[in-house]
Amino acid sequence: MAQMSDYLEEKLYNHVFRGAAYTAPSAIYMGLFLSDPKEDASGAEVSGGGYARQQITMAAPVDGEGKNQNDIIFPIALTDWGTITHVAIFDALTGGNMLVYMPISNPKTIEAQMQFRVPPNYLSLAMR
Repeated sequence: MAQMSDYLEEKLYNHVFRGAAYTAPSAIYMGLFLSDPKEDASGAEVSGGGYARQQITMAAPVDGEGKNQNDIIFPIALTDWGTITHVAIFDALTGGNMLVYMPISNPKTIEAQMQFRVPPNYLSLAMR
């Protein structure tokens, strides 16, 4: 199950309960992690070897739950990336703010010439 980052929790709280403006990001991106990013994004994100976060599109929610509309396909690894244990959603291609994060059900080791892919409807985000 996805967890909100400290950043998003504060933005939503201030927006809903204090009337502070919050502008949703124009695009969101998935990042891959080798360890739990925790609410403060302190985990180890994959880097190098052709890695780049990938833009994602979420479908409208049904009963408070939305899923990715399309394949999320990462580049072919040019070097070993390690074992992916978590994914996170960011508001920027590089840097930016982590919005949510979650463990993946089956950690996957990505070696050179392999590719990480998330099929449509496999990424599920809920506001519960």
